[in-house]
Amino acid sequence: MEGTTGRDTWTRWVLWTTTAEVTGFTAPAVVGVATREREGLALLLPLVAAGLVEGSVLGAGQGHVLRDVLPGLRLRRFVVATALAAGAAYAVAMLPAAWPDTVSSLPAPLLVLLAAAGGVVMLASIGTGQWLVLREVLPRSASWVLTTALAWLAGLGVFLGVATPWWHVGQSALVAVLIGLVAATLMALTVAVVTGAALVRLLARDREPAQAR
Repeated sequence: MEGTTGRDTWTRWVLWTTTAEVTGFTAPAVVGVATREREGLALLLPLVAAGLVEGSVLGAGQGHVLRDVLPGLRLRRFVVATALAAGAAYAVAMLPAAWPDTVSSLPAPLLVLLAAAGGVVMLASIGTGQWLVLREVLPRSASWVLTTALAWLAGLGVFLGVATPWWHVGQSALVAVLIGLVAATLMALTVAVVTGAALVRLLARDREPAQAR
């Protein structure tokens, strides 16, 4: 994948990933606003379900690009893996909000440990799930896990940096959702740019002559 082909792949990946992520994020954005007064399973389960929807749409969008450059990719498995990984990430992320009293009562060292472990799971979930499918058609692609984790870390940083200053108590649900979608667009674009560059590199390496490996 060199020259124009690599650029074309990167461009398509960025467009499809950004569009799919923003479209899929509509589900947790709406559900999050609708359940913001809830706790426990009443909060956790709807958001995990919304995360599954988001992951499914994201996986389908990215798979649309991948099937053209990796013909042997099992698209359905890729979509399911992305959906389950996103659902797992939401489950971990929302535990503190679902049971705030229980979490706040834990010893500080344990909280730090759990937060670190949870952060690793959240960031690595999608990359790991996708890599388990990608490795069947793209050897030496384990770096996808780390690259995707770093991409989501940057993307979440952008999301929080944009949305947090604008969200406030008493805000209408419509305004809150719109703010979330704007921030999600910038988050998705960040993730797409980083992972797109990584994908092009992996594809180029995979197509190197055997003697150069």
